[in-house]
Amino acid sequence: METWYYEVVRIDGDYANLKRTDVESDELKLVARALLPDGIVEGSQLKYELLQYEMI
Repeated sequence: METWYYEVVRIDGDYANLKRTDVESDELKLVARALLPDGIVEGSQLKYELLQYEMI
């Protein structure tokens, strides 16, 4: 299984916009905050692996 790394770019209500940091990309991924770890803020670094996000 692959591992992806993201940065929380913007939090908008119940959703967060994530930007991949492990590859060159300008696309944002919209993710429900319920799927993300508690305590995220804009600028938080996340790792996505095995269908789960965790703060790094």
